[in-house]
This record gives sequence, C-alpha cells and structure tokens, in this order.
Amino acid sequence: MTDLENYLQTYFDFDQTDLVKVASFFKPEILKKGDYYLKTGKPCNKLSFIKSGLLRIYVDLEDREVTQWICTQGYFVTDLASLVFASPARWNIQALADTAIYTIEKQDYDRLGDYIPKWPVTEKLFIAHCFTTLEDRVFSFLSMTAEQRYNLLFESHRDIFTQVPLQYIASMLGMTPETISRIRRKQLS
Repeated sequence: MTDLENYLQTYFDFDQTDLVKVASFFKPEILKKGDYYLKTGKPCNKLSFIKSGLLRIYVDLEDREVTQWICTQGYFVTDLASLVFASPARWNIQALADTAIYTIEKQDYDRLGDYIPKWPVTEKLFIAHCFTTLEDRVFSFLSMTAEQRYNLLFESHRDIFTQVPLQYIASMLGMTPETISRIRRKQLS
C-alpha cells in the first residue's frame, strides 16, 4: 500500500477496491524548494496529498506576509474555497523544501462520485475535518495565550521547528519573531 492509500484508509475507511480506485486518480509530482503550488488570484484546480516535504500557505499583504499554515507529510493541501467554488485563490502555496505530492485534478475529483458510491459521505467527512481544523485554530487564537499556542504547535508539529524559519512559525501563531524568541528563552531557563 502507498503512503496515500494508507492515509486514505485510516482517515476515510474505504474498502480495498474503492481505496485503489480513489488512489489511482492521484498522480505523483515533485515540487522543488521555492516552487509554487499555487499563487494568489489564480484558480486552484487540484487537491494534493503531501508524501514528503513542506509547503507554506501564506498571503502577501501591503506591509507583510502572513503565514496561514505549514503543511507537512501526511496532510492534504489546496485552497479549498477556490477548489470548491472556482473562485480565485486567496493563498500562495510554496515549497519550503523539495516536496513530493500526489495530486488529483479538479475534474477527476468532481467525478469520484461516479466511481465510488460512498464518495458523497466521504467527501462530507473530509470537508467537516477541514472545518473542524479551522475551528480549532480560531478557538486557540481566541482562548489561548501566545505561549499556550506555541506549546500546542510545538507538541503537535515538533518537526517544523527545526525545518522552518522562525518568522513563518511566528506569523502562523499570530505573533512577532521577538515574542516567539522570548517564549523559547523562557522555556530554556
């Protein structure tokens, strides 16, 4: 079983036949460090699963860049609003390292229900998972201190702290690099 099939199986509970069908729509791709998966304003017509590497989702504002998330191995990546509603992408998505992904194009994604009878239920669970992940992030910003948000991210995604520039992590957590440095110094003492 491929990494993609393993992830799909644990997350979506497909039977083996449906699992192979769904996985067959995903094609391998390589993004080199610095390559863009997507640029703001362009349509996003694909959904990808990260086999290895790192992708940064961010937006350019007039006075700064804001990192929305760092995607790591085992996660899906897309601009969901653009994929589903065919609107221009809000986000830039760029490889922070050489990244191997499996990609399904929108036209194939839209046809999965023709091949997999239980796809509408599966897609509903996938979208619900995306929504609850967003809710968790909003909740953390509203209810946690900067240090608590830092600790939560560190415990759940420890690997990015050695692979991603500190300014991107700080931006993702809604703080300045100086604040994150202060938190780190405090924890070391």
